[in-house]
Amino acid sequence: MILMMLIMILTILIANILMFISIILSKKSFMDREKCSPFECGFDPKSSARIPFSLHFFLITIIFLIFDVEIALIFPIIYLFKTVNFFVWMKTSFFFILLLLLGVYHEWNQNMLTWTN
Repeated sequence: MILMMLIMILTILIANILMFISIILSKKSFMDREKCSPFECGFDPKSSARIPFSLHFFLITIIFLIFDVEIALIFPIIYLFKTVNFFVWMKTSFFFILLLLLGVYHEWNQNMLTWTN
């Protein structure tokens, strides 16, 4: 028990010493202020936050997020292949991919996939 407390105290002491050394050795200047400010898609953080931006850029981002999440939804379908009947797996996979294709077709009809000014 005493050995365990000694190890915990030693670990905390080493961590605090390393943090103190990093604070002392770090070089911060007024010129690094810009590095610490958040980068918001090229906007100047010191200016007004209500600057209009391209709605098309926003919609492309939403499309990317939807089709990025779809990858996470395909993984359980791979697991289902080993655990359920083949025809159940085929119907589930077909329905999911059909929904994705209908989404792409709708975006194509709305001209969301063409980048024009």
